[in-house]
Amino acid sequence: MRVTLLGTGCPVVHSGRRGAAMTVECGGARVLIDCGSGVTQRLVEAGTIGASLDALLITHFHTDHLVDFYQLVISSWHQGRKRPWPVYAPRPVLDHLAAILAAWKPEREQRIAFEQRNSQTGLEIEPHEISGGDQLTFGDMEVEVVEVDHAPVRPAFGFVFRSGDFTAVHSGDTARCEALITAGQGADLLVHEVMVHRNAPPDTHRSATTMDNVASYHTLSSEVGGIAHDMAVKILVLTHFVPPDMDRAALLSEVGSDFDGHVVVGEDLMRIDLAARTVVWRDMHLRTL
Repeated sequence: MRVTLLGTGCPVVHSGRRGAAMTVECGGARVLIDCGSGVTQRLVEAGTIGASLDALLITHFHTDHLVDFYQLVISSWHQGRKRPWPVYAPRPVLDHLAAILAAWKPEREQRIAFEQRNSQTGLEIEPHEISGGDQLTFGDMEVEVVEVDHAPVRPAFGFVFRSGDFTAVHSGDTARCEALITAGQGADLLVHEVMVHRNAPPDTHRSATTMDNVASYHTLSSEVGGIAHDMAVKILVLTHFVPPDMDRAALLSEVGSDFDGHVVVGEDLMRIDLAARTVVWRDMHLRTL
């Protein structure tokens, strides 16, 4: 099982952290979770293309997790995709994606007619509404859908991936969620969002109330280590950094005070290979787990 972080950022624009997205490869399948800003470029940088993906899973209805959906569909078609896109997402997301496809329909029709394209299959979407407790299968990989706590955004989901001897958990956006802790018990890998609250003080753009509300539906850096400990995971990889810049040493120290397993500060294009027990980033072997 290999997990590749494509985007580790948040809605705040950052040159080194693109929008939320990652791939999971195992059991003969490769799936994409979320399609935030820059996902198609990151896929190419990671050595793959959208045309090769087996499915798209979207955690919830927030722009930073789905804003590049149409770019993903069109770029994959240009890359030669000849099969429909299975999209697994909450109902509000599926309704939004249908509206996006409808808005761009005249452009697609004009392009297809003028360019005389042979196939339109790669532009077709197969929508699948998901709910907490659903079990999905891709190749030999099983995926459990877990409803998480990102209120008032409902529903919002995390995912538990299982194949052979390996289990990986993706939190999606959430505050501490007991259902996810239970579902992911003993996992090899937990990829979890984090808000480094000491690095996100109120300012002229964001009041104290704004920052309190943001913190309420995310996981604080003072909490995420305890979640990993209670889930009894082996490796914790942090992602979706709010804000995108932070004091790494302070963050590792804070998380490590509650969790004595491996803690990794995620980066765009970082690959975690559970079979090889390695973390590789931009062709650098960072560590053996």
